[in-house]
Amino acid sequence: MDRTATATRQRPFSIRRRIFALALVLLLAASVVLIVFIRDYAERASDRAFDRLLAASALTIAGAVQVENEAVVVEIPFAAFAMFSGQDRVFYAVEDPDALTVTGYEDLAAQMGETVSSEPTFTDILYRGEIARVASVGRLISTPSDTGWVTIHVAETQNQREALSNEILSNAVLPVLALTLLAIGLVWFGISRMFAPLTELEHELRARSPDDLSPITVPVPSEVEHLVSALNGFMARLQKAMERVSGLVAEAAHEVRTPLASLRAQAEIAMDEQDPEALRRRVGRIHTGAVQASQLVSQLLMEATISHRMENSEIETTTLASVIGDVRQRLDPDQAQRLQIALGQAAEAPLRGDRVALREMMRNVVDNALVYSDGPIDIVGHIDKGALSVEVNDRGPGIEAGEKSEVLERFKRGKASNGKVGSGLGLSIVARVAQAHGGSLRLLDRTGGGLSVAITLPLPRRASSSKALGLAAALLLAPALALSPVPADAATTIYPAPDGSSAQTLNILGVTDTPLFAHFIAAYQAQRRDVTVVYEETDSLPLFRRYLDGEMETAPDLLISSASDLQLKLANDGHALAYDSPYLGSLPEWAHWRNEVFGFTFEPAVIIYNPDLIDDDEVPRTHLTLAELIETQTDRFRGKIATYDIALSGVGYLLAAQDQTISSTFWRLANAFGRVNARFSGSSPAILNGVADGSLALGYNVLGSYAFARQAEGAPIEIVVPDDYVLVLTRSMLIPRDAPNAELAKGFVDFALSPAGQAVAAGPTALGAVVPGSAGEWTSETIAARGRGVIQPIPLGPGLLVALDTLRRQRFLDTWQEIVSPKP
Repeated sequence: MDRTATATRQRPFSIRRRIFALALVLLLAASVVLIVFIRDYAERASDRAFDRLLAASALTIAGAVQVENEAVVVEIPFAAFAMFSGQDRVFYAVEDPDALTVTGYEDLAAQMGETVSSEPTFTDILYRGEIARVASVGRLISTPSDTGWVTIHVAETQNQREALSNEILSNAVLPVLALTLLAIGLVWFGISRMFAPLTELEHELRARSPDDLSPITVPVPSEVEHLVSALNGFMARLQKAMERVSGLVAEAAHEVRTPLASLRAQAEIAMDEQDPEALRRRVGRIHTGAVQASQLVSQLLMEATISHRMENSEIETTTLASVIGDVRQRLDPDQAQRLQIALGQAAEAPLRGDRVALREMMRNVVDNALVYSDGPIDIVGHIDKGALSVEVNDRGPGIEAGEKSEVLERFKRGKASNGKVGSGLGLSIVARVAQAHGGSLRLLDRTGGGLSVAITLPLPRRASSSKALGLAAALLLAPALALSPVPADAATTIYPAPDGSSAQTLNILGVTDTPLFAHFIAAYQAQRRDVTVVYEETDSLPLFRRYLDGEMETAPDLLISSASDLQLKLANDGHALAYDSPYLGSLPEWAHWRNEVFGFTFEPAVIIYNPDLIDDDEVPRTHLTLAELIETQTDRFRGKIATYDIALSGVGYLLAAQDQTISSTFWRLANAFGRVNARFSGSSPAILNGVADGSLALGYNVLGSYAFARQAEGAPIEIVVPDDYVLVLTRSMLIPRDAPNAELAKGFVDFALSPAGQAVAAGPTALGAVVPGSAGEWTSETIAARGRGVIQPIPLGPGLLVALDTLRRQRFLDTWQEIVSPKP
């Protein structure tokens, strides 16, 4: 039974069969996993395709929603249902803000809740005996009496979804099975071919003689090359070890033969000696020879041990004080008292190396000093230029200049060693250990007589550069250098790299006021001290046109604009570089489009007024009350109201187009502007200046970020966050496809979306942090809490392109111009 068990344990196994079996199992498992994945993918692909149709239908109906006499009316467009296949049942419902069904299936509306988002949401419900997929979309409307959400539901049964999913699955399974069978055949063939080089390697090794340790030169595939390299390395080490052992044996035999022969002769003579005194002398000589032979054998064994340890590179960290302490403990107390040690800072300096080898190195030096001198032995250590130096000084006979290089060889001794027991291996061991640790050994004449053995060993880089690292840390922790921006022209500001370098330059073209954006640049350069930033300030529409026309002298690396519709059009037309920022997941869905346009601020459109010109009890809190205030006091506010010139300002046009979509009072407000000869500007700061100095009484649709910052500076303005609805836009960043320094631009995008960048947005700039949960005074949560109106972010998405349609834009501008600036 034991023989059977032993035979079973020793029975060889086939790697070929094991690899094939493992490959077969993996291929079959992969096929199953792939089929499961394809099935899941088919279902998801089918859902995505039909969900987009559902969402398109719901959005089409939402676009047809109108308000007539404060009642919601909708005429269902033909295109809303023409996109469906006709094989499934379709249901719909439209609810007004009071949850009353305007049109469609009331029982469908009863099963669904209110939707307060313009982004489509999807739900599966059991409706009329079948599972139906429902797309729900909200449409914010504003009437003179109220502001609320109209909810649109479109539902479709799922027969065609399942049919498409099954079709995708069936068309994919057959190729998977065929490929699996083909892969199994290829694996078997490949395994057979793979083992052919190993057979050739086996023949090469079997044909060699036992003492042939030369490298293997048989050509092998790269997969086996590492094995052959390891085998060659092993044989090289084995050959070296054999040579070392052979040399050691030869030298030991030569060196030990003489003292052993002397011992034998002395012992034979002593056996015949009759004189007790002469016998005592003979025994003394025998003892001296035995000591010498013992020391020689001990040194030979130690050299072999050290050679082995040096070859195996047994590295650890120790200190000079620990090494010398080990040496001192091994000495007799009388001898140990002769050591006078002064190491200073070198005592605890870290040494990287073999602890045993370092100890034997120091022990040999100390033993020589104790043997060849009678007085105290001075051991001095110090650190100089990243290296540790230790000197062992004695007052012995020293070593002649011509012998200093010879005594470092094995079995070589100087003339001063006559009469002293020794092997001639001590200093050679010291030299080998020092050299193996990257150091050096020097034999110097000591002033006043004696020998000074100086050993220098390198310190680890971390220890040797601690002062430099401390200085670097101090520089990193120090405040940023106060480098004043250098204006290049009226609209461009250069922010030099804080470290003084000029190798990397980031060119940003943006619409944000330079003093505000300087906060972002300062915080960014605190992290990237090697980057120079060139910031050119312009308006949103000129930015868009100049980039498209290629009128800029230096191609920008980053475009930043508050007119996100224009940014989106640039991206949609193929001018943006895609970038998967690691902070993209923290952004709200509405604040980015794909991975090309990134929003980084949260800025409401607000109403500002001068408290000296408008009393608190007449401040307009909604869009309707603003229109009524202007209509009833036309003469008072003539020339005192200001808003954007939407023909010149990209952000002004964006806000006006969103107002017109949401509010039924928009054109009434525009008419009121025309009656008081409202003044129009291309930027928020100009409107703020007019309200602050009293030349204007009120500004409409001013960006809240500028208003909050100006108010914090002490400007005499008050801010109204409307109580009916609040439009919120986000400044967006875009990396042009032809950006010269795209990597730097990506780094700035990461910074702006990171907690550090969002803290700047929520800080003194008052631009608002778009990432929820950011730290600071001006977060999206605190800004939303300043008003009671419905927060309506302007989402970054293809919907913004509708207002940029050339014909639609021109008609909108013509109507606006006709109303706000009527001809006499």
